[in-house]
Amino acid sequence: MSSPSYPRGRSRRLSLIARLRRVNVPQAKSTVRRLLIVWGVLVGSSALLMLNLVRLQVVQAPQLLKQARSQQTSYLRPFIPRRPIVDRNGSILAIDRPVYMLYAHPKYFKEPKAEIAGKLAPILGRSVAELSRKFESADTGVRLEFSLQENAADRIRDLQLDGLDLAQQQQRLYPQQNVTADVVGYVDVDQTGQAGVEYSHKNLLERSVKSVRLSRTGMGTVMPDQVPGGFLHIDDLHLQLTIDSRLQRAALPILQQQIKKYSAKRGMVLAMDVRDGSIRALVGDPSYDPNEYFKAKVELFKNWGLTDLYEPGSTFKPLNVAIALEAGAIKPDQIFNDEGSIYIDSWPIQNFDYSYAGARGPTSVSEILQRSSNVGMVHIVQQIKPSVYYSWLQRIGLGQSTGSDLPFEMAGQLKDRKTFVESPVDVATTAFGQGFSLTPIQLLQLHGILASGGKLLTPHIVQGLYDANGQPYWQPNLTTAKQVFSPTTAQTVLQMMESVVSKGTGKAAQVPGYRIAGKTGTAQKASSGGGYLESAKITSFVGIFPVEAPRYVVVAVIDEPKGEDAFGSTVAAPIVKAVIEALITIDKIAPSQPIPSPTPTPTPSP
Repeated sequence: MSSPSYPRGRSRRLSLIARLRRVNVPQAKSTVRRLLIVWGVLVGSSALLMLNLVRLQVVQAPQLLKQARSQQTSYLRPFIPRRPIVDRNGSILAIDRPVYMLYAHPKYFKEPKAEIAGKLAPILGRSVAELSRKFESADTGVRLEFSLQENAADRIRDLQLDGLDLAQQQQRLYPQQNVTADVVGYVDVDQTGQAGVEYSHKNLLERSVKSVRLSRTGMGTVMPDQVPGGFLHIDDLHLQLTIDSRLQRAALPILQQQIKKYSAKRGMVLAMDVRDGSIRALVGDPSYDPNEYFKAKVELFKNWGLTDLYEPGSTFKPLNVAIALEAGAIKPDQIFNDEGSIYIDSWPIQNFDYSYAGARGPTSVSEILQRSSNVGMVHIVQQIKPSVYYSWLQRIGLGQSTGSDLPFEMAGQLKDRKTFVESPVDVATTAFGQGFSLTPIQLLQLHGILASGGKLLTPHIVQGLYDANGQPYWQPNLTTAKQVFSPTTAQTVLQMMESVVSKGTGKAAQVPGYRIAGKTGTAQKASSGGGYLESAKITSFVGIFPVEAPRYVVVAVIDEPKGEDAFGSTVAAPIVKAVIEALITIDKIAPSQPIPSPTPTPTPSP
């Protein structure tokens, strides 16, 4: 029997139904499950992407923006040379200059090493053998020179040799070398001041330059069109000091001569203008060349005129006379008995010349200074109540620093009031300059009181910042001078000190035609363990001139001179004389009185 016939469309529907009936149900469920998993993964991924987008766009947006900007921009603080330092006359003491570091990269040489060494040797001042050895030490990065000057660098560029690299940098140049090293100091390889004015006034020497923001490409290179115009501005200011390099150069040879003659450890010379406390000279020996500071011993970087304490000895005696006069304890024409040797609290005190001069008997105050009598000074100070005397010592600045504008200054040392007042021997030793300590610059300041009409001045070295036309841009605010002694007292003591130079121990400081006041000093050096060193002493001399209208104080201090004739009068006084003569020439100071003509030598008759 034949199958029934259906229309074509219905036949197709029946065929599809039949096939669906034959589908495996578990298999269909698995397919649906897979679809659901795929859908879930897609939805989850989309959710994670959305969360990450929120994290990047919202949570971390500020941090990422900052990071992007740091990658796309950079901040440049261009190197600006330090301001120059000049002396009172405009002579250069320190200035920046371009120099070059020379590196060799032998692996890039296109000529034999020996030939390149032969071409470089005369320019560098080296031997061919030395350069050849350096070329063999490494394939690249061999440093041949640390600070090559510009003309030498130009000669090397003209050779057009492959494998050489010139890196420009700034270097501080000190034309005066060791002459002004104690004042100016030096800067290290990082252009940081390490001593002197370079250290204490770095805020005035370093030009203020703001960092500049530069845009970079994706490769990190700077975009030239994004560099701001005119961002480099170098002013024409320079730091001017009060010292005179001519005076420094005049003082140094005589200082070195005396140090060598007496086999001394070291020496220092200072000169101050008592009109305002400006320091005209400060030079020490031994010193160092700040251009090659790395070759010097570390202890030479210390300006011991400000840092090292010592007992001044007899150079302090004029201050004690001034204190006694100002306190009303003595009169200028008073007479004291100089026994030559006395005991205070069972401690012996005697004059330096007692072994051959003995007791001098009745002696005036002026003669006590002339002869540098220790016993006479003890009698003078004994006229003052100890507590009053101590107050005067504090008033003139003992136990304090001078307040100068040079770095690392040490304050003097003075015993506490109770110990001092209750100890007669401490009072007695202070009378002739022992039992306390100060620095050479404080001795300069103390005698400046006498020279300035009784005013306590602040020694200073910096005059100010000036432009190229000499106009002041900044000047220091100096402390007002304090009146300590009356002008009458100061002038009275100066006249007594004049007799020290004209008749007493300071004759070696005489300059014909000029009235000079002075005082010698020869003091034992204190031992670190207490007491004094028998074989070590410090000699010094203080000169003030001209007496009729004082203008300058000059101090010379020589540490540990050797020899039986090593005294302040023989070692230090000639140095002060030489400095005074230089000041007379430089400042054209007229003589105090007519200079006597030399007596003509009679011509022998034939």
